[in-house]
Amino acid sequence: MTGRIIIDAANAPLGRIASYATKQALLGSLVSIVNCNNALISGRKKSILGEYREARARGGSALKGPNFPKSPERIMKRTVRGMLKYKTGRGRNAFKRVLCYNDIPQEHQDAKMISFPKIFKIKTLTLKELSNLI
Repeated sequence: MTGRIIIDAANAPLGRIASYATKQALLGSLVSIVNCNNALISGRKKSILGEYREARARGGSALKGPNFPKSPERIMKRTVRGMLKYKTGRGRNAFKRVLCYNDIPQEHQDAKMISFPKIFKIKTLTLKELSNLI
């Protein structure tokens, strides 16, 4: 299936969005993920912050790697990258087909979007809150 797929990440689990986007990009579709600010990570706030702070601290200064992003759309794209073999040709091309936005761009305002329901009744943290705290 080739074409353009637009995913609304508002109140949807981060991992489900990323795995669906990865699969569609590998199949050849151009995937746009909008409203990345409102994507949810499930779990306790303290443990989520600990994991992401550790990942950012592992990078050291800007001159050393690995560089771990802080903005919500870059965290989403990094999560998608973690599900791809991005060092191979097929994975690299699929990764280029994934675009992430914090809000809805003008060209996607009237388009049909795929949304995922919020299914868990446990504590969650949005990517916007996470990026403000790390």
